[in-house]
Amino acid sequence: MATVLYPGSFDPLHLGHIDVIEQSVELFGTVIVGVMHNPTKPSGMFTLAQREAMIRESVAHLPSVEVMAFDGLAVHAVEKAKAAFIVKGLRTGGDFEVEQQMAHTNHAVSGVRTVYLPCKPALVSISSRFIREIAQYGGDVSSLVPAPVATQLATLFPTPTSAQQATS
Repeated sequence: MATVLYPGSFDPLHLGHIDVIEQSVELFGTVIVGVMHNPTKPSGMFTLAQREAMIRESVAHLPSVEVMAFDGLAVHAVEKAKAAFIVKGLRTGGDFEVEQQMAHTNHAVSGVRTVYLPCKPALVSISSRFIREIAQYGGDVSSLVPAPVATQLATLFPTPTSAQQATS
């Protein structure tokens, strides 16, 4: 069995991510979820520490999963984690285009290979961006995210109903 790194911003973690983590455990054994800051994305809804905590709670049922925050490049995180591969989840052909470019670049500069895992068909439409938007407008995202994430989102964006219940 191997140790793999599953890097991402995970802002927030969703069920598609959980699916890729579970598949990675089944295939490789040990998975390090690398929580990273992506400078091409907005500064983030949650801090790195908040994301780490939510992920740890969400993967508590998987004892061979570790969660670590990393700065910088994914290839440097692979070295620090002593991982054999990078794992990336794929939802669409568009994901493949972007991930393939990154995989070739990562391999060229470090020799590390990337393994792609498609998520379950029922999860292909889930994205952290949509979850953030729905939650900000008071929508229910509990069917898209693990319970610890749903709890944090409800705290951050209470709906009028939940705010009224809290004061009752």
